Order: sequence, then C-alpha cells, then structure tokens
Amino acid sequence: MPVDPLGELEALLTGGSRVIMVSTHDVDLRPTGPDVTLFLLKIAEGSLAAGGRGGGFGERKVLQVSCFRRSGGILSKDFDTEEVSKVEEFEVPYYVSRIPFTLSSGADSMGYGVVDPELVAGFRVKAGLSPA
Repeated sequence: MPVDPLGELEALLTGGSRVIMVSTHDVDLRPTGPDVTLFLLKIAEGSLAAGGRGGGFGERKVLQVSCFRRSGGILSKDFDTEEVSKVEEFEVPYYVSRIPFTLSSGADSMGYGVVDPELVAGFRVKAGLSPA
C-alpha cells in the first residue's frame, strides 16, 4: 500500500509526540499553500523533555528525523531515519518557539519550531540531499 506523505506529516504534527518543525517558510498544507521544505525532529518524551529550556523542551534528544518537501503542489517524503549515528548529526535549534501552521483542511494549529531556510539547507546536506 502506498504511503500518503500528507497523512503521515499531519499525523506527526498533530499526534501528540514532541516534534520540532524546521521549515523554509510558514507551514501551510492546504492544496493552495506555497512550496516548503520541512524537517521534523521527534524528541524524547518523559520527565527530562519538559524542564528548564525555552519552549518547554529540556533534554532535546532527537530520536527521529524526517524531511518532507512540497514542490509544485506535490508533497514527498525525502528523508526519514531513526539510525542513532545519523540522528545525532541533527540538533534542535536553541531558538525554537511556538509557531502556527495550517493543516490541509484549513484548520489552524500550533506547534514548536523555527522558520530558517539556511538551517533547512544545512539539514538537507546532513541528510544526503541537495541543499536546495
């Protein structure tokens, strides 16, 4: 059965796991939304993940990294790993804050993340993808 990148992306964003978004632009998943590259950093749950740091993220241990890209209205999943040696290359930016995003249904939601095209380009290189 083919994987639905949009369904997977929205499940990660709204599923209750601690996920940090790092994107090239504001995230708008409606069909008319702009092209965007979005990295999701899934971080550790539990008592150490909620204390002492801005945005409510303490330990910030990354467990999984995924990259989704929408270009010309087509959403694809370009990268996904839970491999420890690869995941350790990705760090949660210290300047994470609450940011709004729009789901494909048009519903607005809030998450944690940053809009930083340069950081996304660097993450793409770490993932073995072209920087643009």
